[in-house]
Amino acid sequence: MAELATLARPYAKAVFDLAVEMDNFEQWSDDLNFLATIMEDPTMEAVIANPQVTKKTLTHILLDVCEGQISEVGKNLLKILVDNNRLVAIPQLVLQYEELKAQHQGYIKVDVATPYPLEQVQTQELEIVLQKRLGKAVNISTTIDKSLLGGCLIRAGNEVIDVSIKGHLQQLAVELRH
Repeated sequence: MAELATLARPYAKAVFDLAVEMDNFEQWSDDLNFLATIMEDPTMEAVIANPQVTKKTLTHILLDVCEGQISEVGKNLLKILVDNNRLVAIPQLVLQYEELKAQHQGYIKVDVATPYPLEQVQTQELEIVLQKRLGKAVNISTTIDKSLLGGCLIRAGNEVIDVSIKGHLQQLAVELRH
């Protein structure tokens, strides 16, 4: 994972610099997220991993898949990533780009995992609390994780706030062992 982060860093920085220069942050977010979705597809993973598929063929396949879905600069990035064997770094590139974008725009991306979907009112209350605690505007994305049992697990940058029942039970188990 650290190796992929290192591979992705210069690309994320270059994409961010272009986004600043062209003021098209959302277009890059859309392009990168689409590319990440492609990379998660099992069929595409098999094609990318196949040593018999040449870079030229792979580029044509990926550009066909992306037709009408990503911008021309996004296509150019895709070509560069294929040429440099860096397609595996796309998920990390997306994460790093979004972090740079959030810092630039003065907010922090917050991932909230809960065992059940949050109501809009709950999300708004959570947003207010997190803004006060983190001292920045927040952009919340939620996921469902039934293993949490109750409460939630919040990730904001390098900070993790575990107020889940599962987390409390694990902490209790550790304390009981000592």
